[in-house]
This record gives sequence, structure tokens and C-alpha cells, in this order.
Amino acid sequence: MSLVTRSTNASPEVGSIQRAPQVIGIAGENLFVAAPCYVDTDGTIKLADGTAANAKTKVAGFASRPANTGEAVTLYGVGAIFHYSDTDLTPGAIYYLATTAGRLDTATTTGDAVGVAQVMPDKRTIRVTR
Repeated sequence: MSLVTRSTNASPEVGSIQRAPQVIGIAGENLFVAAPCYVDTDGTIKLADGTAANAKTKVAGFASRPANTGEAVTLYGVGAIFHYSDTDLTPGAIYYLATTAGRLDTATTTGDAVGVAQVMPDKRTIRVTR
């Protein structure tokens, strides 16, 4: 198990997000770009995590930008591509919800045995898969 280091310059790839499913909502906590998120029962968007098999693992999409609690935010779903790393990742690798909220892990977790993202051939971007 190892957390994947997210770039301080993480960002969505414009062409891919134009075709990806979108969820627009209000941040229920501070969010950061490229963070996997879910829609909480209170209707707000919060950081997903793989600590347990519960509502927090139901990823609605990845945050398009940083958002403070109470701000509007757009999530992009399956097919969206994000610049994620400043160092080379392993092409084709599957990443899972980490037990740290909003982060990705290289190994399965209790709440995520399937994975939510895959590394693209350029080694620095990920594609949302779930």
C-alpha cells in the first residue's frame, strides 16, 4: 500500500472533461483538484475514501478544482483525464481509493477492490474509470 503523490499542478484535461459525465454541487468540506469525491446524504460533495465499504466509496467523480466548504464545484466522471503526477507512473496501473480521504493508493483497500483510475501511456495522467 502506497499513497500516490499528486502534483501541485494537478488539472483536468480539457478535451476529456467535455465528454465526461458531470456532477455539479456544493462542497461539504475543503476539496482539492483531482480528488475522488462522493455525494453525501446531506447533498454536499465530500472526499471519498476506501476505509470501509460504505457511501464514501461511491465515487461521483473527481474534483475539477480546489473548493472550500460551501463553494460550488464540478466533478468529472468516467473517462475524464487529469494531469496527476510530476514524476513517471506505471502505464496501465490501476489506482484505488486510499484510506486517506481524497487520495489514491497503489493497492486495494477495504472499500475499493476494483479501482477508480488508471495511468495513461504518457505516465503522468490518469483516467477516471469508476
